Amino acid sequence: MEFRLLKYFLIVAREENITRAANWLHITQPTLSRQLMQLEDELGVKLFKRSKHRIILTDDGMMLKRRAQEIMALVEKTKQDFVAEDKELAGKIAIGCGETRNMSFLSKHIKAFHKMYPRVKYEIYSATADDIKDDLEKGILDMGLLTEPVDIGKYAFIRMPEKEQWGVLVRKDSTLAQKEFVTSEDLADVPLLIGRREEVRNELLNWFGEYGERAKFIATYNLILNAANMVKNDVGVALGFNLGNIYEDLQLVPLKPALETGAVLVWKRNNMLSKATQRFIDFIKNTD
Repeated sequence: MEFRLLKYFLIVAREENITRAANWLHITQPTLSRQLMQLEDELGVKLFKRSKHRIILTDDGMMLKRRAQEIMALVEKTKQDFVAEDKELAGKIAIGCGETRNMSFLSKHIKAFHKMYPRVKYEIYSATADDIKDDLEKGILDMGLLTEPVDIGKYAFIRMPEKEQWGVLVRKDSTLAQKEFVTSEDLADVPLLIGRREEVRNELLNWFGEYGERAKFIATYNLILNAANMVKNDVGVALGFNLGNIYEDLQLVPLKPALETGAVLVWKRNNMLSKATQRFIDFIKNTD
């Protein structure tokens, strides 16, 4: 399978129209149609459902789209890893990041490193720990900023300096917002939004203790922005980290007893890293 065919396929999937895709690629429509038929023959599946005005991906087409995007991202990343001019450090560092206050620590080091090596670029990808670990395994990401609990047995890591403080995100007109802290009893029978990771749910259930059976988890989320919107619209309250006063009309009330979580910056152990990534890791290790 040629990279060129995957590129053609992704453009057609994006445009949902052979003519527009052919114009964008600067090739003729019959040529593009033949290339797509060749790809379908090679894979032995139908990738598109063709209608009068547009084409729609089949289930196999959707699966290939996801795989093709991963492959093309890895190809581009590999090219960037080998970019160099004379002795000046260059390339791209791809970092997956969970939602954590330790992102400030990472941002400060990126700023300082960029002053030293302005030709190094950064690709920041926000996701859960599970998704970040998956992309680390695929080689799409170089590093991951993960919040615990997380299995880091196969990774080298740098422990982040700041502990994440758990709290409950509520509307400012909520009775919970008037409290100095919130206990598991206060949250019993309250509609709760919680991170989707099973490890996180188990940790919070342990915190609930005897009130665990009355914990009313009604929805999960992977990033806090949409959870905050649900809190604003009175769907429930969200359990999450204290990321500072960044949500209008909402307030984060700490938990009691306090619940803290560590964070780690990880990369694959014994993996060949790009020069830019290895230099960045060394820079963090040796900078206060």
